[in-house]
Amino acid sequence: MRIPVPDTILPASELGRIHFVGIGGAGLSAIARIMARRGLRVSGSDDQETPFLAQLRELGVEVFVGYDARHLRDLGPADTVVVTTAARDDNPEVGEARRRGARLYPRSAGLAAVMAGQRVLAVAGTHGKTTTTSLLTVALQAAGADPSYAVGGVLSATGRNGDAGTGPDFVAEADESDGAFLVYSPYAAIVTNVEADHLDQWGSEQAYRDGFAAFVARLDREGFLVAVVDDPGAARLAAVASALGRRFVGVGESEAAEIRAVDVELVGTTSSFTVTDRGRELGRVTLRIPGRHYVADALAALAVGLRLGYDFADLTAGLAGFTGTQRRMEPKGEVAGVRVYDSYAHHPAEIAGDLVAARAVADQGRVLVAFQPHLVSRTRIFASAMGEALGAADQVVVLDVYLAREDPDPEVTGRLVADAVALPADRVAFAPGLAEAAAELARRARPGDLVLTLGAGTVTQVGGMVLDLLGSGSDGA
Repeated sequence: MRIPVPDTILPASELGRIHFVGIGGAGLSAIARIMARRGLRVSGSDDQETPFLAQLRELGVEVFVGYDARHLRDLGPADTVVVTTAARDDNPEVGEARRRGARLYPRSAGLAAVMAGQRVLAVAGTHGKTTTTSLLTVALQAAGADPSYAVGGVLSATGRNGDAGTGPDFVAEADESDGAFLVYSPYAAIVTNVEADHLDQWGSEQAYRDGFAAFVARLDREGFLVAVVDDPGAARLAAVASALGRRFVGVGESEAAEIRAVDVELVGTTSSFTVTDRGRELGRVTLRIPGRHYVADALAALAVGLRLGYDFADLTAGLAGFTGTQRRMEPKGEVAGVRVYDSYAHHPAEIAGDLVAARAVADQGRVLVAFQPHLVSRTRIFASAMGEALGAADQVVVLDVYLAREDPDPEVTGRLVADAVALPADRVAFAPGLAEAAAELARRARPGDLVLTLGAGTVTQVGGMVLDLLGSGSDGA
């Protein structure tokens, strides 16, 4: 459901009672948590129980499982309903809110309302938003800034995806998928990369790229843009920023970068690099997360902290202590010599990056992947590219498409991706369901292997199932 952004977005303190439709998701639950921590009256509902709901109940938030118009029994015209994009058009709570004349806000407006009055540090990009937002948050916390933050994932160190800090800054993941990032007016912004995605929403690759240019135009005139210049799409934004009179800070491994990572070393589950700022060496950083793409994410977060005036040593202490974000190359366990990791990667470029990281972690072992395509529209466009990226694994199991907000299409299934994987037929399997995929992985795995589950849907459950099967000595047959 697409709720229009109102011409005027009120600060959260002026929204009256605030009810969330889809409060159990990563995006809305973070906003609701911050509002509740600030003493606002918050309630919400979701169609299923999620881990975020228990945290909200602990804060005194009234939470319902299942949608029902009665949940809005005391809602009035001065109150607000924030609606997830995943809500169906016939959602009874949205219908009741309209009947009562309450304000309807999409997620983007809800986030803008809770950020009002703070210095916004927004993180955008096709890939890496959640990790970079998390890295910036922990870096600023280590520097004593205590920002408020809203992340599209869960910080492993805190088990939370958002919180209200005492400092002036608000670190926010700025989602481009539905144009939400065009609602915000950040002081500083990061763009990690720009590569075609969400074309079902944007219509064309050019429109998608133009969206990022429009995002840069929303920057505060006194603020600045940090972009990873190793990525051609992000690097193009330098000219946009310059034309608009905005400060630009390029980061990356390229010689064109103002803040640069050199002498990069990827060893097992760690990444390390030396940082230079306009040619001056600042020191070395070691991350407890694997993968070259995470080096770029950390460098971008560091650049924002440095340009805000925080100390390099403090910022890098936060980066060094970062233990990851759930579902971003997250270790799930080890049984019978087989290690299992889980990742949210669902775009070809993300798959490729995580497989490079997995190969480094696996060392001499094989890499076995279970991949669940996300969305019919994305699979229709990127099935071949997904299959090509998955070809870097040793064994691949492809599940059926996770539909999310879309209806099924019998011509667009996970088999399209499986057929595109350039590996011998005996090393690729199409296993539509979770249990089937887990059984395939358990049957194929042997000591020393690394199993990686990839996708933005329910594939995250497969890792635990594989560990259970291996622990029981069963291949699931």
